[in-house]
Amino acid sequence: MVSKTEETQLNRLENQVDNGGGGAWEYLCLVRKLKVRRSEKVLKYGLSILNDPKKRSALGPEEWTLYEQLAIAAMDCQCLDVAKDCIKVLHKKFPESKRVGRLDCMLLEAKGSWAEAEKAYSSLLEDNPLDQVIHKRRVAMANAQGNISVAIEWLNKYLEIFMADHDAWRELADIYLSLQMYKQAAFCYEELLLSHPTVPLYHLTYADVLYTLGGLENLQTAKKYYASTIDLTGGKNTRALLGICLCTSAIARLSKGRSKEDKESPELQSLAAKVLEKEYKQRAADKLGLLTSALRSLKI
Repeated sequence: MVSKTEETQLNRLENQVDNGGGGAWEYLCLVRKLKVRRSEKVLKYGLSILNDPKKRSALGPEEWTLYEQLAIAAMDCQCLDVAKDCIKVLHKKFPESKRVGRLDCMLLEAKGSWAEAEKAYSSLLEDNPLDQVIHKRRVAMANAQGNISVAIEWLNKYLEIFMADHDAWRELADIYLSLQMYKQAAFCYEELLLSHPTVPLYHLTYADVLYTLGGLENLQTAKKYYASTIDLTGGKNTRALLGICLCTSAIARLSKGRSKEDKESPELQSLAAKVLEKEYKQRAADKLGLLTSALRSLKI
C-alpha cells in the first residue's frame, strides 16, 4: 500500500516531468518501486528515453528493466505493437529467460487469446511450479473472462502453496462476499487475523461478515471484533461503533426469554452510543437527529 508521503512524492515528480522539468527516469523508477499503475505516463516517458540513443545508453543494465516495464504498460494501454517490439528486444538479449516468457503469455492475454495463454502458462509452471507471478496471472485471466468459479479454484490452489499471501486471502474473501458466500469469506478473514492480528480493517470486516451471517453466537463474536476494532483505532471508528449498537440490539432480540446470565451488560453499547452522538455533534450536526432516531429504534 502506498503511503500519503509516497503518493505526494510521486505526484510532485509526475507534475515536474509533465511540465518539462526533467526526471523522467526517476519517475519511472518510483512508479516501479511503489508498484502503482500509471501506464499512460510510463508508456510516454519510457518511449521518450528508449528512442533517444544517448539517454538509453546512459541507463546501463537498467535498460532491460525499462523494456520490461514499458512492455507491461503498453499492454495496459493496448499498444500491442509497442509491447511486441519490447518483448522481441528482451528475447534477443535473454533468449532462455522464463521472465521474458511470462511477458509472451501476458501479450497473449492482452490479445484475448485465452486458451493459448493458459497453455503457455501451464508450460511455464511445469518448469517452475512455485512461480507466484504465473499463478496470479492465471487468477487474473479467469477474472478477466468473468469465470469466477475458476478464479476461486486457482486462488485456493495458490493459497495451498503460498498461505502467507494476505493479498490473495483478501482477493478470495472479496470474491466470496460478491457471491454472498459469507461462511467462506469469514474463513478467509480468520486466516488474515491469524497472520495480521493488529490490522483494524480485518477485525472490522470480519465483524461485518459475522453480523451478516446472523445467529446469536455469530453476533456475540461480531460484537467482540467491533470492540477490538475500536480498541485498535483509539475509539475513532464510526462503523465499528455503529456495529456495537446493531449487534447489541440483535442480541437482545434473540436473547428474550433467556436467563439473566445469558444476557449481556448494556454498558458497552451505551458508551458506543454516547461516543457516536459526540462525534456527530462535532462533525455532522445536521445528521444528529437521524442518528438519535436510529439509535432510538434500536432501543439503545
